[in-house]
Amino acid sequence: MTSTAAPATPEQAGIWRVVPALVLAIAAGWFATFLPLIAQGEYAEFVVPWIPSLNIELAFRLDALSLTFALLITGIGAICFLYASTYFRSDPRLKRLLSLLTLFAISMLGLVLADDAITLFVFWEGTTITSFLLVGYDHHKKSARDSALQALLVTGLGGLALLAGLILMGQVAGTYRISEWVQMGGIFRDSGLYLGMLTLVLLGCFTKSAQFPFHFWLPGAMAAPTPVSAYLHSATMVKAGVYLIARLSPALGGTEVWTWTLTLVGATTMIVASIWALKQTDLKLMLAYTTVMALGALVMFLGGDYYYATTGAVTFIIVHALYKATLFLSVGMLDKMAGTREVEALGGLRRAMPLTWGIILLAAASMAGFLPFFGFIGKELKYEGALGVASEPLLVASAAVLANALMVAAAGMVALKPFLGAQRSPKPAPSDPPMTMWIGPALLAVMGLTFGLFPDLIGPTLILPMAEVVYGGPVPVEVKLWAGVNTALKLSIATFLLGFVFYWMLSRIRQSLDKEVPRVADAAEGYEILLQGMKDLAAWTARTIQPGKMTSYLRYTFLLMGVLVWGAILIGTGGIDLELGDVPIFHSAIVAIIAVSTFAIVVTGSRLVAITALGGVGAGLAVIFVLYSAIDVALTQLLVEILVVVFIAVALLKLPRAGTGRLRIGDASISVMLGLGVTFGLMAVMSTPLDRTIPDYFEAVSYSEAFGRNIVNVILVDFRALDTLGEIAVVVIAAVAAVAALRGGGQEVEK
Repeated sequence: MTSTAAPATPEQAGIWRVVPALVLAIAAGWFATFLPLIAQGEYAEFVVPWIPSLNIELAFRLDALSLTFALLITGIGAICFLYASTYFRSDPRLKRLLSLLTLFAISMLGLVLADDAITLFVFWEGTTITSFLLVGYDHHKKSARDSALQALLVTGLGGLALLAGLILMGQVAGTYRISEWVQMGGIFRDSGLYLGMLTLVLLGCFTKSAQFPFHFWLPGAMAAPTPVSAYLHSATMVKAGVYLIARLSPALGGTEVWTWTLTLVGATTMIVASIWALKQTDLKLMLAYTTVMALGALVMFLGGDYYYATTGAVTFIIVHALYKATLFLSVGMLDKMAGTREVEALGGLRRAMPLTWGIILLAAASMAGFLPFFGFIGKELKYEGALGVASEPLLVASAAVLANALMVAAAGMVALKPFLGAQRSPKPAPSDPPMTMWIGPALLAVMGLTFGLFPDLIGPTLILPMAEVVYGGPVPVEVKLWAGVNTALKLSIATFLLGFVFYWMLSRIRQSLDKEVPRVADAAEGYEILLQGMKDLAAWTARTIQPGKMTSYLRYTFLLMGVLVWGAILIGTGGIDLELGDVPIFHSAIVAIIAVSTFAIVVTGSRLVAITALGGVGAGLAVIFVLYSAIDVALTQLLVEILVVVFIAVALLKLPRAGTGRLRIGDASISVMLGLGVTFGLMAVMSTPLDRTIPDYFEAVSYSEAFGRNIVNVILVDFRALDTLGEIAVVVIAAVAAVAALRGGGQEVEK
């Protein structure tokens, strides 16, 4: 009797889908084991030498700030991975998506854990590249490709600015260890390079975290699938800039330019994003603008010089991650199960999707800052911080109240409009999604309520240690749900009242925005103009310097060389010794032969005469090398001349007839400029005292380390082996190309 094993069920066959989520969940659990250590103000680090000659290490450090982000990356990442395994169950590209998300998670973890500036930048660019691929996941859509390119250009250019800023900081500090930088704030602030360092670093942070006027790329990145948006643009990537501002606050903060720049940029971003959020009818796009608003709030409060402002900012990092990931994933559930995320096409879903509504209500209440949610604690701390900011408390508090009131209206739009009223949706029978989709958002939503009711679970263990790291000193703040009737509570009440008014007037506000916004130039339009300008410039440059004629290529190449040589001569600090001394008659004769040959090349109309004259130039140079005992160089020169004459003479048979001989003034001018530039450049070099540092080094180590007495050969073969290999490769490639061209046969040439 034989038996046949039952075929694997689809769930069993697809068990691999949940493996990445399980791995991240285990990683989150491992990071959580460090909470007792971090609560005591301690840290853990791991250092491996990377490039010792440049003082660069593969250094990682786990303190309160990096641990918070590591928990968000792994914890919310596990939820998003589990969600994606069901959301894309029938998509054949799921493996690619999970692979890209895994690479992104690794890049983001490396970024927040890095304690070496260059290591941080490597992972920073890793997030840029992986997010480009994730935003363009639906690459068959032009909108997705355009959004991915936009995100890549904006954040990539910002990354270049950041690299320059980090290098400047490393040069000023004498080290690239970030943990040492935060102890050297006085050195950075007293440096003459402070303003340059600050500008470059903030450019990198502002572009990454979508601050005004770079805010437009993040809503465009919503072309990515919902799980990607929830992960990249609510909990991780867009907070990379905020993370770096927080990390470098003790090093670069404490100045008026730091405070005013972050305050004004953050406040502007908050207000602009909040207004644009109310204009949207696509719930996902609306949430994207509220993310921009949240990032602006974080930047504004990190610019404050008050410990309450810092505590409010770090608390809001966690608050925002919890409710925003929940809302993004919940909107995805609406889109999947009801058929759309357009708020005007949804209604009355409270009975058909009660579980989804409950999850959204919890997250939206935390987003609006209602009591007793964690969002209320974060909002109260931010208001306390705004009132205590020394620079401009009225500006900060007013911007915070207005933005939060608009946020209350946005929370009402996502939590009430799709679920109240008469039932309507594109799908005739909407329902709650499978458990693997709602369990993660439900957990995050419940955490937002739990941390509000029991703030001691997270306040002393994570928030306050993180605030001390960012503030650079003790933070005498108590994280609690009820602080009594104070000014912050009064501002909260005003926020709710104003938010209810905005929600009640939502239709009118949207109509007004639809009418007025098209009249206002947006930064996205500026991006499109710049991008089109770059394309036009590239096209013009290609038409100009790439016309398909070898003579044009040579002309522009030699012209650029001449400009560079003369630029070096004119800005150089050394003088030129024009005293030639006694020149032997034989030398003068060689120079005369070279000059006559050069003149013949310029004026002749015969290619054969030109080739012959070119050989005369090469032979004259070879003789000069012999006179100065450079026999090997002379032999090389002669061999090159022979090959050039042979190849070009053979190629002449395939070329059309040349034009009449005439003096080409432009080409002659370029030749004279380059020739004189090389001459005077050599004379300037010969007039400069020789620095014996490098020659002495090679003389000392050529035999002891490379076992060769011919120093030139040792340098070429041992010390510059890769350089020599590259030169050999170039020669081989050129030879192959020449053979291919000669064997190609004669072809008609268009005239």
